[in-house]
Amino acid sequence: MRVVVQRVKASRVEIEGTVVGEIGQGLMVLLGITEGDTQAHCDFLMDKLIHLRIFTDEEEKMNLSLQDVEGEMLIVSQFTLYGDCRKGRRPSFIAAARPETAIPLYAYFVELAQKSVKKVATGQFGADMQVYIQNDGPVTLMLDTDEIMKRGAK
Repeated sequence: MRVVVQRVKASRVEIEGTVVGEIGQGLMVLLGITEGDTQAHCDFLMDKLIHLRIFTDEEEKMNLSLQDVEGEMLIVSQFTLYGDCRKGRRPSFIAAARPETAIPLYAYFVELAQKSVKKVATGQFGADMQVYIQNDGPVTLMLDTDEIMKRGAK
Protein backbone atom coordinates (compact mmCIF):
# COMPACT_ATOMS: atom_id res chain seq x y z
CA MET A 1 0.00 0.00 0.00
CA ARG A 2 1.28 3.44 -0.89
CA VAL A 3 0.09 6.88 0.04
CA VAL A 4 0.99 10.39 -0.85
CA VAL A 5 -0.14 12.49 2.08
CA GLN A 6 -0.31 16.26 2.06
CA ARG A 7 -0.92 18.58 4.97
CA VAL A 8 -3.66 20.91 3.77
CA LYS A 9 -5.57 23.99 4.82
CA ALA A 10 -8.42 22.71 2.65
CA SER A 11 -9.05 20.14 -0.07
CA ARG A 12 -11.94 18.96 -2.18
CA VAL A 13 -12.72 16.49 -4.92
CA GLU A 14 -15.19 17.04 -7.74
CA ILE A 15 -16.77 14.69 -10.24
CA GLU A 16 -18.35 16.28 -13.31
CA GLY A 17 -18.37 19.68 -11.57
CA THR A 18 -20.05 18.42 -8.40
CA VAL A 19 -18.19 18.45 -5.07
CA VAL A 20 -18.33 14.91 -3.68
CA GLY A 21 -15.98 15.42 -0.74
CA GLU A 22 -14.24 18.30 0.98
CA ILE A 23 -12.33 19.03 4.16
CA GLY A 24 -10.77 21.92 6.02
CA GLN A 25 -7.44 21.61 7.86
CA GLY A 26 -6.10 18.10 7.76
CA LEU A 27 -4.62 15.47 5.48
CA MET A 28 -5.21 14.84 1.80
CA VAL A 29 -4.47 11.13 1.29
CA LEU A 30 -3.94 9.61 -2.16
CA LEU A 31 -4.16 5.84 -1.57
CA GLY A 32 -2.67 3.20 -3.86
CA ILE A 33 -3.35 -0.51 -3.31
CA THR A 34 -1.36 -3.39 -4.75
CA GLU A 35 -1.95 -7.13 -4.93
CA GLY A 36 -1.00 -8.72 -1.63
CA ASP A 37 -2.21 -5.80 0.48
CA THR A 38 -4.43 -6.78 3.40
CA GLN A 39 -6.47 -5.21 6.18
CA ALA A 40 -3.31 -5.40 8.30
CA HIS A 41 -1.65 -2.98 5.86
CA CYS A 42 -4.65 -0.66 6.24
CA ASP A 43 -4.49 -0.87 10.04
CA PHE A 44 -0.77 -0.11 10.08
CA LEU A 45 -1.03 2.77 7.64
CA MET A 46 -4.01 4.43 9.33
CA ASP A 47 -2.28 4.28 12.71
CA LYS A 48 0.79 5.86 11.11
CA LEU A 49 -1.22 8.63 9.45
CA ILE A 50 -3.30 9.74 12.41
CA HIS A 51 -0.24 9.86 14.68
CA LEU A 52 2.24 11.37 12.20
CA ARG A 53 3.54 14.57 13.78
CA ILE A 54 3.46 16.95 10.83
CA PHE A 55 1.33 19.81 12.16
CA THR A 56 3.04 22.77 13.77
CA ASP A 57 2.80 23.70 17.42
CA GLU A 58 2.94 27.21 18.90
CA GLU A 59 6.72 27.26 18.33
CA GLU A 60 6.29 26.41 14.62
CA LYS A 61 7.79 22.93 15.08
CA MET A 62 6.16 19.87 13.56
CA ASN A 63 5.13 18.24 16.83
CA LEU A 64 1.39 17.73 16.47
CA SER A 65 -0.58 14.89 14.89
CA LEU A 66 -3.85 14.94 12.99
CA GLN A 67 -5.61 13.88 16.18
CA ASP A 68 -3.89 16.63 18.19
CA VAL A 69 -5.22 19.34 15.86
CA GLU A 70 -8.60 17.60 15.40
CA GLY A 71 -7.94 17.64 11.67
CA GLU A 72 -9.95 16.14 8.86
CA MET A 73 -9.04 13.62 6.16
CA LEU A 74 -9.86 13.38 2.44
CA ILE A 75 -9.10 9.94 0.98
CA VAL A 76 -8.88 9.43 -2.79
CA SER A 77 -8.07 6.12 -4.47
CA GLN A 78 -5.03 6.44 -6.72
CA PHE A 79 -4.02 3.30 -8.63
CA THR A 80 -1.40 5.32 -10.54
CA LEU A 81 0.79 5.30 -7.42
CA TYR A 82 1.75 1.81 -8.63
CA GLY A 83 2.65 3.03 -12.10
CA ASP A 84 5.97 1.60 -13.31
CA CYS A 85 7.83 3.96 -15.65
CA ARG A 86 11.09 2.01 -15.91
CA LYS A 87 10.48 0.78 -19.47
CA GLY A 88 9.26 2.79 -22.40
CA ARG A 89 7.23 5.96 -22.16
CA ARG A 90 3.86 4.61 -21.07
CA PRO A 91 3.50 3.59 -17.42
CA SER A 92 2.54 0.02 -16.63
CA PHE A 93 -0.06 -0.38 -13.91
CA ILE A 94 0.24 -4.15 -13.58
CA ALA A 95 1.22 -3.84 -9.90
CA ALA A 96 -1.99 -1.97 -9.00
CA ALA A 97 -4.59 -4.19 -7.36
CA ARG A 98 -7.60 -5.21 -9.42
CA PRO A 99 -10.90 -3.61 -8.36
CA GLU A 100 -12.14 -6.82 -6.68
CA THR A 101 -9.18 -6.52 -4.27
CA ALA A 102 -8.83 -2.74 -4.11
CA ILE A 103 -12.44 -1.69 -3.54
CA PRO A 104 -12.97 -3.66 -0.30
CA LEU A 105 -9.59 -2.50 1.06
CA TYR A 106 -10.33 1.11 0.14
CA ALA A 107 -13.71 0.84 1.93
CA TYR A 108 -12.03 -0.72 4.98
CA PHE A 109 -9.40 2.06 5.03
CA VAL A 110 -12.17 4.69 4.97
CA GLU A 111 -13.99 2.89 7.82
CA LEU A 112 -10.81 2.99 9.89
CA ALA A 113 -10.45 6.70 9.28
CA GLN A 114 -14.07 7.31 10.31
CA LYS A 115 -13.35 5.67 13.67
CA SER A 116 -10.41 7.98 14.43
CA VAL A 117 -10.91 11.24 12.55
CA LYS A 118 -13.65 13.80 13.21
CA LYS A 119 -14.50 14.31 9.52
CA VAL A 120 -13.64 11.99 6.65
CA ALA A 121 -14.44 12.71 3.02
CA THR A 122 -13.73 10.58 -0.05
CA GLY A 123 -13.62 10.62 -3.78
CA GLN A 124 -15.30 7.87 -5.79
CA PHE A 125 -13.35 4.76 -6.64
CA GLY A 126 -12.57 4.57 -10.36
CA ALA A 127 -14.15 7.92 -11.24
CA ASP A 128 -12.54 10.73 -13.22
CA MET A 129 -11.97 13.21 -10.40
CA GLN A 130 -10.61 16.71 -10.10
CA VAL A 131 -8.76 17.15 -6.82
CA TYR A 132 -8.16 20.61 -5.41
CA ILE A 133 -5.51 20.97 -2.74
CA GLN A 134 -4.57 24.03 -0.72
CA ASN A 135 -1.25 22.83 0.62
CA ASP A 136 -0.15 23.93 4.07
CA GLY A 137 3.60 24.41 4.07
CA PRO A 138 3.72 22.64 1.67
CA VAL A 139 4.22 19.37 3.50
CA THR A 140 4.05 16.27 1.29
CA LEU A 141 5.17 12.78 2.28
CA MET A 142 5.15 9.36 0.63
CA LEU A 143 4.63 6.22 2.69
CA ASP A 144 4.89 2.65 1.45
CA THR A 145 3.82 -0.13 3.81
CA ASP A 146 6.19 -2.62 2.16
CA GLU A 147 9.15 -0.36 2.88
CA ILE A 148 8.08 0.58 6.42
CA MET A 149 6.83 -2.81 7.57
CA LYS A 150 9.84 -4.61 6.05
CA ARG A 151 12.14 -2.62 8.32
CA GLY A 152 9.96 -3.20 11.38
CA ALA A 153 9.49 0.52 11.92
CA LYS A 154 6.52 1.98 13.76
